[in-house]
Amino acid sequence: MVYIGPLVLGFVIGFILGTRIKPNPESKMYFPASVYVLLAIVVIVMAYQLGPFPYYTDSILANGLISAFVGIVVGKLTFGRG
Repeated sequence: MVYIGPLVLGFVIGFILGTRIKPNPESKMYFPASVYVLLAIVVIVMAYQLGPFPYYTDSILANGLISAFVGIVVGKLTFGRG
């Protein structure tokens, strides 16, 4: 059984954070695709180490953390301004 609460909350928080990521020409910071690939690897490793919320038995990963990463990527792609 998949619990929808952590998935939705993680996605919403990640989506909001993703919409706030925008390039600042003065700081000369640039996030190429390799940064997001590295972040995805780190998120999966962290989600495996964290495990599910207590007493949840739906998977071996922290679903909220993975859905937050997906929310960041979707928010950046849709409203990220750049």
